[in-house]
Amino acid sequence: MHPDEYRRLYHASISNPESFWAEQAKRLDWLKPWARVQNCDFTDNARIRWFEGGQLNVSANCLDRHLAERGDKAAIVWVPDAPGQARTTTYRELHEEVCRFANVLKSKGVKTGDTVTIFLPMIPLAAVAMLACTRIGAVHSVVFAGFSADALASRLRDCRSRVLITADEGKRGGKNVALKTIADDAVAQDGVVVETVLVVKHTGGDIAWEKGRDAWYHDLRQGVPPECAPAPMDAESPLFILYTSGSTGTPKGVLHTAAGYLLYAAFTHEAVFDLRENDVYFCTADVGWVTGHTYLVYGPLCNGATSVMFEGVPNYPDPSRLWQIVDQLGVTILYTAPTAIRALMREGEEWLKNTSRKSLRVLGTVGEPINPEAWRWYNEQVGEGRCPIVDTWWQTETGGALITPLVGAFSTKPGSATLPFFGIKPEIVDTQSGKVLEGEAEGALVIAASWPGQARSVYGDHARFVSTYFSQIAGKYYTGDGARRDADGYYWITGRIDDVLNVSGHRLGTAEIESALVAHHAVAEAAVVGYPHEIKGQGIYAYVTLKADREPSDALIKELKAEVRRIISAIAMPDVIHFTPALPKTRSGKIMRRILRKIAEGDTSNLGDTSTLTDPSVVQELIRGRKA
Repeated sequence: MHPDEYRRLYHASISNPESFWAEQAKRLDWLKPWARVQNCDFTDNARIRWFEGGQLNVSANCLDRHLAERGDKAAIVWVPDAPGQARTTTYRELHEEVCRFANVLKSKGVKTGDTVTIFLPMIPLAAVAMLACTRIGAVHSVVFAGFSADALASRLRDCRSRVLITADEGKRGGKNVALKTIADDAVAQDGVVVETVLVVKHTGGDIAWEKGRDAWYHDLRQGVPPECAPAPMDAESPLFILYTSGSTGTPKGVLHTAAGYLLYAAFTHEAVFDLRENDVYFCTADVGWVTGHTYLVYGPLCNGATSVMFEGVPNYPDPSRLWQIVDQLGVTILYTAPTAIRALMREGEEWLKNTSRKSLRVLGTVGEPINPEAWRWYNEQVGEGRCPIVDTWWQTETGGALITPLVGAFSTKPGSATLPFFGIKPEIVDTQSGKVLEGEAEGALVIAASWPGQARSVYGDHARFVSTYFSQIAGKYYTGDGARRDADGYYWITGRIDDVLNVSGHRLGTAEIESALVAHHAVAEAAVVGYPHEIKGQGIYAYVTLKADREPSDALIKELKAEVRRIISAIAMPDVIHFTPALPKTRSGKIMRRILRKIAEGDTSNLGDTSTLTDPSVVQELIRGRKA
């Protein structure tokens, strides 16, 4: 996109949003036209409604309308955990399987408005199950297949699902995951009302079976037709619930609705990644997270794209796996997380040398701010300096990217999410007064007006939705993230507001300190938290993971402190550097900073549930190694 075109469209989207979004909505197939483009008022109990009066069906927009011209095009290319032959599902094949799955759900009594929980590994039937729900107007709640029985049970309990879809086992990094066993334990807990457990055979592993409740999907699909008419759904009908961590520790079910979400997913996917008809698009996210919803399933399929779904992890069986997949499938667009980039960067360039990656055209990042050092490695080593990087900022609650580069529209800066997407009005406000700050500024990031992909509520608790996102700054969506805006108007995400430290009266973003540490050639990853300091108020405690060929030393501690002093200032130097081989992460790669903060504070009596961590033993190692 030419810079002038970006400026023209952005101005149109802000100055006349009704006309702009009405025009964009033509990219969807409507069963009934809308009566009103938007009806939104953040101050009126967070009223957010788009395209009221209109009707469509999400699965029909993702499948049926492509059959005439793209029926034999690859819709999903599935790559198994272990290296081997990828499996392609065409749009025609996907349409038939979605219809069968929808008919199976109907045979089990699932009706429009019912909630269905999906607890599946990264296999094509996960996308099939999601689309089958949308075909009949059921609301899906996808739960990440790395969660524990307690975590699954809490989500089942909250949304009152009577149907749970799971598999015998999952596979991840060469290991089998006992999904059916976890599901059985969850369903047995108090308050869970599941009546049907629909089981997909994936590994063929032995599982327990409860007659009358459990049913094999492959058996049921044989007895239903491969046609299922798509149900007309109101634009504002619920589409899915996705649970995200809350500040209280209680997961909150973020609710998205049909038309606005799908429009925003499709529009951002096409515009941000410069999508072309023959692209092979690879988003490494799990369907259990919003990135998997928006940019693995709904956005790509609505656009008729070829979407790669990967069952495994980037470093199995070795750290060249992602690059091998790129070469094997001719991937043109790669969208992954900074955590993965840093982990692979730590292993060195030798894993890149035996791969070509010549097919790559666009690189993307998602999930957290990417530090400049990782950005440069991704750019120079992975993309060989020829692939633009789209560093996207967004949240579960936003439905799609809000601040992001657009290929060719403007220059990028390592570590900056750059400029707002069309229709998005970001502002930076003072966290104490709520005053909007102009020009170069740093503070809390808020969004001043609604957009179609915005979440509508917290499932079953709209008051929590209002208090979490709209009570802090009147008339604004409060993102909970800090940001700074530079002289060019570019936005830099500095981390969560509660991850901003106050050291001797100076406010420091932990992400900035982490970037300074990772800029050192010996460091693979860093996580910074605050802890009580009798002189400064808050001290800076840095957990540092070194590259494979480096060893901890007092001399290295001095080097790292000097590096932070050089890049930021003396006030930002860590008081404590705690070397650790690993950080506590969820299976999606998210660092559990709450646990790190408690360890740094010496408050280890209640660390909460650690069962969702990739390796819970890391926590005890960190406790034993804590620096006073």
